[in-house]
Amino acid sequence: LDWRCLLSGVLRGVQLAASCASAAAEGVDLRAPGDRFWSTRLRSESATDRVARAAQQAPAKRSSPETFGAAATGAMLAMRRCLIASARRSPRGTVAAARRGLVQTTLEDGVATITLDDPSRLNAMTVAMGEAFEAAVAGLRREPPEALRAVVLHGAGRAFSAGGDLDWLAERHRDTPGNNAAIMRAFYARFLSIRDLEVPTIAALNGPAIGAGLAVACACDIRVAAPDAKLGITFVGLGLPPGMGSTHFLPWILGPQGASDMILTGRIVDGEEAAARGLVLKTAEDPLEAAKAIAAGVARQAPLAVRAATRALRLQQNVGLDEALRREADSQACVYGSADLLEGVNALRERREPEFVGH
Repeated sequence: LDWRCLLSGVLRGVQLAASCASAAAEGVDLRAPGDRFWSTRLRSESATDRVARAAQQAPAKRSSPETFGAAATGAMLAMRRCLIASARRSPRGTVAAARRGLVQTTLEDGVATITLDDPSRLNAMTVAMGEAFEAAVAGLRREPPEALRAVVLHGAGRAFSAGGDLDWLAERHRDTPGNNAAIMRAFYARFLSIRDLEVPTIAALNGPAIGAGLAVACACDIRVAAPDAKLGITFVGLGLPPGMGSTHFLPWILGPQGASDMILTGRIVDGEEAAARGLVLKTAEDPLEAAKAIAAGVARQAPLAVRAATRALRLQQNVGLDEALRREADSQACVYGSADLLEGVNALRERREPEFVGH
């Protein structure tokens, strides 16, 4: 949102509020049932002109607290419409940026960049981040094909994402299986909403991409990693079955045997090995710039054709995805209450090897 458009909206709203107050003081009833003043969009005639016209046409009436209240309420509603109208006029141009708490989005020359922005916690995935992420994706989906042609996903700081937040996982230990299953399905959906974008998505793995963090990267169409980036589907080492679609995406990318190796051992590979195994397309010292270069190449192609090709590729990839997500959510929900899960969380916090007992 351009700050000049925002300021313009605020000033127009303040001007309208003053006009409404003046009209109410002169006895103009702005609550008349037949008056569509508040419900009509701001178009050719300005809001202040509407107030002036209402004052000229309406018979003088005795002011009342109710009239003042209606005028104030109407002024606030109209100010809101002014802000929305100003936001709609905000230029997409070369750069349009928006910050949504734990997630940032920018759009430049047809390429959007989504940034997971909680570097002090290695971009750990929380409900709040998921909600911000989903909102960012929803905003980008409203962009027309000529404005949005590719998306790059990366993490701020030295990590892509360290996976699920440990405090949140501990909360799941204290919850019921039925509730946890619903919570997990909603949690997956927020981050996997990136697949709702009808343009190619490229994940730039600048550092650790662990557990659910790597799973979200695998949900992207292309991945680029730093040579020393640490990548792993480490759920079983935490005492938890895999989630976030990892049992679906990894076999698709690595084949059944390669996926079994990573999922069942929980081992971590570096960017070089990941590239050799096909987990990532290639390595780069600056994976963000490399991902943006790929995205720029996509953006130079015909946008409608690219969108159609992306949809066709994902239709094939999505076969069985919903079933996998339900199965993962149910499996995790059943294990959250176990002593092993709590041991895995505590061991990670205390930086020691876990001692799992099987219950």
